[in-house]
Parts: sequence; C-alpha cells; structure tokens
Amino acid sequence: MAKQDKAAKKAAAKERRGAALARVKQIFEAFKMQRREDKLLLPLMLGAFVGVAVVVFLLGMIWGLQWMFLPVGLALGVLAAVIIFGRRVQATVFSKAEGQPGAAGWALDNLRGRWVVSQAVAGTSQLDAVHRVIGRPGVVLVGEGAPHRVKSLMAQEKKRVARVVGETPIYEIFVGNGDDEKQIPLRKLQTHIMKLPRNIGPNQIDSLENRLAALASRGGNAMPKGPLPQGAKMRNVQRAARRAK
Repeated sequence: MAKQDKAAKKAAAKERRGAALARVKQIFEAFKMQRREDKLLLPLMLGAFVGVAVVVFLLGMIWGLQWMFLPVGLALGVLAAVIIFGRRVQATVFSKAEGQPGAAGWALDNLRGRWVVSQAVAGTSQLDAVHRVIGRPGVVLVGEGAPHRVKSLMAQEKKRVARVVGETPIYEIFVGNGDDEKQIPLRKLQTHIMKLPRNIGPNQIDSLENRLAALASRGGNAMPKGPLPQGAKMRNVQRAARRAK
C-alpha cells in the first residue's frame, strides 16, 4: 500500500512538472510570436521593468533601505513587464479577430468567471449570429454581423427568451465598429459584459440554463464556434497571456 501511495505521488509530481513545463513553453512561444509582430514589445517590457525597479530603489533611499527594497523593485518590475506582455498579446489577438465571422462567440468563450455561453442560438446563412450568455446579470444576447439583419435576429431571440425567463433582465449587445452608439467593439466586449450589474444569484444561473435548454441552436443556422486568428495558435497565445498575468 505504501509503495502504491509513493508511486502515485511520484506520478502526480511528474504530471505537475510536465504541466508547468508545457505552460512555460506555451508562454515562450506566445512571446516569440508577439515579438515578431510587435516591435514595441521588448522596449516597453524593458522600460517597465527598469522604471519600476528604479522607482522602488529610489523610494528605499528615503529611509536608507534601498538594498532591501531592490529585490521588491525587481519583482514588481517583472510583474509590470508581464502585465504589458499580456495586454499587448490580447490587443493583437483581438485586432486579428476583428471582423471575422464568429469573433464575438470566440471572445465570449474566453470570459472569466461563471458564464454559460451558447453560441449562435440564432443565425443566418450569411454568418450573422446572436449568441446567448447566462450569468449574474441575467441573460445577455450578443449579436454580430450586418446590423440590419442582426437587429431582426436579436428581436426574435429576445422575444423567445422573454417567454421563458420571466422578469430576469435581458441585455442586448451588438458587436461592431459602426457609428451606432449601441455597437460595442470586439476588444471591449468582455469588459462591457463584466461590468453589467449582478441581478441574480449563482443558483438561478443553473435554473435559467435548464429553462433555456429548449431554445438551443437548431441545425442550419449554426455558425462556426468562433474564428481562429492565425490558426489555432492565436487562441493558445491568448491563453498563454492569461497565464502569464
């Protein structure tokens, strides 16, 4: 029994080491890809690292503790550089996804927190779509595609959802860069949804999901599950950026 436990611990430790190495490799690949496309990446990261470290070092001099503050400054400098890396990668990913069919659905799949995402619950053969998200705000309907077609899809889907959810709030979001003030750029979609008020409890999310199950997308109107900017690699790049943060 003891041998089995020891073997299991060794296997678990080996698995953790393998996962850690895989994460490091993924982040490194993301860095190489971003550096090829973003000439400002290295200067900005180095500037942030040096700038933060110097500021903390100088603050330490006020109390004569500059050498004690230096390790803290270096650590904070590394953190600042990593944050810049993550944000630059995210900006690149969204710029490549902009305008591609399914881009909004792809962005919704990467929402942080507890969200139930159903892609393309309504759509057209021209790849316009309305996606449904269930979370603490209630039900969020996200439309992407040609405005004149998406507005009609949105109205139909909202009507269907309203019959099921009762007084639960339903939010409508249109993704785009047009002059219409109601349109939200793709890069701001996640932030916009995260800022919506919390109107329902966690238990109600499961209840809503069950009640809306019958409204799931049916066959022909379905769209691809989000774009793959620069192939699947760009999705891995964003995932690596989140881990780097």
